[in-house]
Amino acid sequence: MTTTHESVRLGLLARIEAKPEHAQEVQDLLTNAVALAEQETHTTVWFALRLGPTSFGIFDAFGSEEARRAHLEGKIAAALADSVPLLAEAPDIRPVDVLAAKLPAA
Repeated sequence: MTTTHESVRLGLLARIEAKPEHAQEVQDLLTNAVALAEQETHTTVWFALRLGPTSFGIFDAFGSEEARRAHLEGKIAAALADSVPLLAEAPDIRPVDVLAAKLPAA
């Protein structure tokens, strides 16, 4: 049975829908947010995704509930909250459990 690494037990999966005229701004926001993710020692992995012309996503993983909660209260969440005028709807952010993961060797 494959188990997940302890540093990626829990995650967040966010879907973000930009207004068509603001898709590039949302892409830029997410691209630049990697610098903020790199500052979060408790965020094990962080991915910004483009799902379609105006659809984006974020997946990130953590080793503990405390780390996940800290991320939700951090700078990336604040930047996303500030971007609400660029969005067609509120971001759909869901907590997830990571069942299995393949990570590079340490």
